[in-house]
Amino acid sequence: MTETAIADHGLIGDLQTAALVTTDGSIDWFCCPRFDSPSVFGALLDDERGGRFRIRPAGPHTSSQMYHPDTAVLITRFHGADGIGEVVDFMPPREGRAAAGHRIARLVRCVRGRIAFDVVIAPRFDYGRRPHQAILAGHGAVFVAPEMSLVVHAVREPGDEHLAEARVEGGDVHLRLVLEEGQVRGLVLETGAAEPPREIRLAEFTALFDSTVDWWRAWLARSAYRGRWREIVARSAITLKLLTYEPTGGLVAAPTLGLPEEIGGERNWDYRYTWVRDASFSVSALLALGFTEEAARFGGWLGDRIREGADGPSGPLAVLYRVDGSADLGEESLAHWAGYRGSRPVRIGNDAAGQLQLDIYGEALDSVCTADQAGFGIPHRGWTAIRAVLDWLGEHWDQPEEGIWETRGGRRCFTYGRLMSWVAFDRGIRLAGAHGRPAPVEDWTWQRDSIYDQVLNRGWHRTRQAFVQHYTGDELDASLLRMPRTGFLPPRDPLWLSTLDAIGADLVTDSLVHRYDPAASPDGLAGSEGTFSLCSFAYVDALARAGRPEQARTAFEKMLTYANHVGLYAEEISPSGEQLGNFPQAFTHLALVDAAVTLDAALG
Repeated sequence: MTETAIADHGLIGDLQTAALVTTDGSIDWFCCPRFDSPSVFGALLDDERGGRFRIRPAGPHTSSQMYHPDTAVLITRFHGADGIGEVVDFMPPREGRAAAGHRIARLVRCVRGRIAFDVVIAPRFDYGRRPHQAILAGHGAVFVAPEMSLVVHAVREPGDEHLAEARVEGGDVHLRLVLEEGQVRGLVLETGAAEPPREIRLAEFTALFDSTVDWWRAWLARSAYRGRWREIVARSAITLKLLTYEPTGGLVAAPTLGLPEEIGGERNWDYRYTWVRDASFSVSALLALGFTEEAARFGGWLGDRIREGADGPSGPLAVLYRVDGSADLGEESLAHWAGYRGSRPVRIGNDAAGQLQLDIYGEALDSVCTADQAGFGIPHRGWTAIRAVLDWLGEHWDQPEEGIWETRGGRRCFTYGRLMSWVAFDRGIRLAGAHGRPAPVEDWTWQRDSIYDQVLNRGWHRTRQAFVQHYTGDELDASLLRMPRTGFLPPRDPLWLSTLDAIGADLVTDSLVHRYDPAASPDGLAGSEGTFSLCSFAYVDALARAGRPEQARTAFEKMLTYANHVGLYAEEISPSGEQLGNFPQAFTHLALVDAAVTLDAALG
């Protein structure tokens, strides 16, 4: 059973897939060739059967981790009894078409004294379900499994035989690197390689490192953010870029699966897919940072899904898709895996794809409207598809649904779903008027106004003096923190301020915000969960809009203390402050960006 904390990882990636690296030098999560492909290294979820690629000192040591400034290049430093060493991990960015080949580069350096590194390369293909063979070659090693192979190239200088003593044990490769002060060696793992292992000279490796650093710094230099929190906002921007599948522009919710919302619990989901909701939120966040190209790509991905207009169980849009835009996401469990600290089941796939979540239509149309205001424009086919979406929504918004949190306790009339349905019609009306596009504006206006009246009459609870989670109860829900961003009510409207106070009293502990109370509002799942970091940043945003900038700033600064050592956030935070859930979560980093931009404006 793995003991490495979720937060004890850094993230590297090449814009098509990603890997997690522990503070002890182990790559314990890596899927290829895409984010949503089966894992090759999965020790994060099963220490014995998951597989890993570890480089760490042979003797007692301590470690620390940092990013090379303004990049996605990760440095893990080790302090041993006889010396100081470091492992530098990166994946050269892969732009353009989808590719089977990916490279993980691992530079190993002795900074001071003398240090011996033990190396273990132990892949487990297809979530550990496929056997493989390990073969040592003159300049590295090859791992061969059905339908996939890995090649490990040695980085060395002429006359250096640091793989000479490598050995194969049970399909794994073991070796030791003994380095003196100033010596640099390394390994490059390549998937889908067309050639056998080769010797990579240090000069070539250094050039690869330099080009990767230059690429990330050139990309980040496009940021328009000049606010108070540049470092953490920059790290969030880089993280969002790392979670983008470059060939399609889709943003995965997280690169991981199965990490629990409660240790030992069953809330263990697969997040390696693109949610319509997340992709929609990303458009405004990236535009606020000046990343117009990325916003356009996400908008294009979303536009493709709208134009496809599949007639599925959730209407013309599915809740989530694979990174290539397909929706085959049948859920199953990996019964042979122990799960993170015994948290089972370990699920792959996600049945939420078939749920009815009405809010996605408002989020999609809001992002289309935001993109249009930024000058992206809407082609004729796109407008035709938008009309079809709103025609469908006009017939279906007034029914129970599963809601934003993908609960499995049955359908309800969720207030947030109605709120975002109002947004969908409101944005459609705006777009039609702005461009003189043909549209049944009278009908859309009637639908919009009907939803408005219904939310005020049934979503508002007189006793609680707040908008509540659904029409048949008095429970609160942090999703409604987004209400002032939508324009449904002014951010200082008495009804909204009363709701904000109620959420603060019931769902907020210090700066940390629960989505809802599962005990008061059963969601069909056993156990509980931590506070939801997306909601914590949404609370900051709502406070700032409500004219409470100093309270918002305090909450924001407190939330920054919950980031891990390199500025990354998982989905949730436990009562002890431990990060829980899939990691890092794009939604949290999107909300952090939104909160920082709003708070900067509020503070002046």
